[in-house]
Amino acid sequence: MDALINRLWPITLVSCAAPLLWLLLEIGWNRLGSNPIQAMHIYLGDWSLRFLCITLAITPLQTMTNWRGMTDYRQLFGLTAFFYATLHLLGYLSADQAWVWPLIGIDILQSSYLWFGVLAYLILFLLAVTSPKVAKKRLGKTWKKLHRYIYLAAGAAIVHYFWQLKGNLAEPLFYLLVLAMLMGFRGLVWLKNRRFGQTAAAKPQAANPDRAD
Repeated sequence: MDALINRLWPITLVSCAAPLLWLLLEIGWNRLGSNPIQAMHIYLGDWSLRFLCITLAITPLQTMTNWRGMTDYRQLFGLTAFFYATLHLLGYLSADQAWVWPLIGIDILQSSYLWFGVLAYLILFLLAVTSPKVAKKRLGKTWKKLHRYIYLAAGAAIVHYFWQLKGNLAEPLFYLLVLAMLMGFRGLVWLKNRRFGQTAAAKPQAANPDRAD
C-alpha cells in the first residue's frame, strides 16, 4: 500500500498543477475570449471549487475503502483549493480593482455575492494555516471541529458563484448537488455510528434484566 501511495503522489502533484499550467498556455495563446479577465476569474474560481469538492469526497472514499493513506491526499487537495482561491482573489484585487482599497471596500459592501466569497476564503485561509501537524497537535480536539467548517466554505463558495451569474446556472447547481450528496453521506455515517453506540450501550443492560436501577 505504501508503494502505491508513493507512485500516486507525483501524479497527484502534477494533476493539482495542471489547471494553472493550462491557464498560462491559454493566456499565452490569447484564447480567453473577449473578456479575458472575467474568463480567468471564472476559471480559477471553478478549479478552487472543484478541488474543494474533491477534498470533501476523500472522507467518503476513505470510509468505503478503508484506505487510511488518503489522509495526506485530502490535505493536498484542500491546500490546492486554497491556492486556486488565492489566485482567484488576487485576480480580483489586481485586475479588477487595481489594489485601490477604498473601491474594494465599497464593492464588497454593495455586492452581496462578495460577502459569501469573503466568508469562503476566510474559512479556507484558517484551514490552510492550521493544516500543519504542529497546529493539529496544539489545537487538539478543536482542530477537527474547525476543519468541519470546510462544508460551510463550500456552501458559501457555491452561493458566491450562483449569485454572480446571470446566465447558465447548471454548473453551480451541479456543485450544489455534489455538496448535498457528500453532506448526506456524512449524515448517514453519523446516524449509523449513533445507532451502533446506542446498541452497544444497551447490551449490558439487556444481558442483566433483573438488575435493579
